[in-house]
Amino acid sequence: MRLVVEDLVFAHPGAPPLLDRLSLTAVMGESVAIIGPSGSGKTTLLALVGGLLRSGGGRITLVDGERELPVRGNVSWVLQTVNVLSDRSVVDNIAVGAYADGLDREAALERARAALDAVGLAGQGHRDIRTLSGGEAQRAVIARATVSDRPVLLADEPTGQLDRDTSAAVIDTLLGAASAKITLVVTHDPAVAARCSRTLTLGGGTLTAVRP
Repeated sequence: MRLVVEDLVFAHPGAPPLLDRLSLTAVMGESVAIIGPSGSGKTTLLALVGGLLRSGGGRITLVDGERELPVRGNVSWVLQTVNVLSDRSVVDNIAVGAYADGLDREAALERARAALDAVGLAGQGHRDIRTLSGGEAQRAVIARATVSDRPVLLADEPTGQLDRDTSAAVIDTLLGAASAKITLVVTHDPAVAARCSRTLTLGGGTLTAVRP
């Protein structure tokens, strides 16, 4: 399976194009870092891929063999600001990602507990999520995103609120847990970008390869 973005165009009303015939292809198991200056359109690109914004032209699709699938509904997110259900347990927060696949509570909790193990939070599912540290909470968010079978993971500055040591641990967790997905990571941190399969710079409305 691969994610295909072709000739994508986006402009805010009355402004010149922010994205101008931008194209990108990413395959299953690949992590692509997207870097660039503030205001270059990195978060906008993720929002377009994830179906949160409508483009002014171009095509975004998932290609699975000879089938083409819509990307919307096949995406999970990890955001810079940890967004959790603050009054629920850790495992309940993670199970939300499995509910999105239509699982019942028992199956969702089983999958959530396995995801906890994968992100280094084994045995912590019973805790109130408000008791986790910042790095632990972000790992829980990663578990929630990866517990779903949705093939595309979009991460917008996933380490932006963390110190360097915690950031390194979180990006290791993210890339390990998402190894069977197509992962796009928007980041300003060169160390995070260096951990991804390849790095692209967004500027002037298009993407340029920094390294293959």
